[in-house]
Amino acid sequence: MLSSHQEKRLYPRLKLGLPLRYQARGTQEFRNALSDNLSIGGISFTALSYIAPSTNLMLEINLLSRALNPVARVAWAVPIAHSDKYKLGLEFVEFNPRDREYVGDFIDTHLKRF
Repeated sequence: MLSSHQEKRLYPRLKLGLPLRYQARGTQEFRNALSDNLSIGGISFTALSYIAPSTNLMLEINLLSRALNPVARVAWAVPIAHSDKYKLGLEFVEFNPRDREYVGDFIDTHLKRF
């Protein structure tokens, strides 16, 4: 039986709970979260409130001993059943090339291990 779900991801993702902080551009408030997964193209995490798709977020992601500061666009937001939380999928739109390479090397190393 064929699945009707088509994978749209361009890059492999690593399921990983990384601490991160996020802030919508133009606001003063940072919020904390844990990632669900990470790729060189984006990140997913659970937010305490709805953030509309196309919103740009400034991120601070702690990966090992390095703080990464990409800007990402919310690609999708899905409510989590029986809660006020939302699962968000973000696409990196501004990412230092060295940091992107660091993430790619980290993911490649972990995917080869398991």
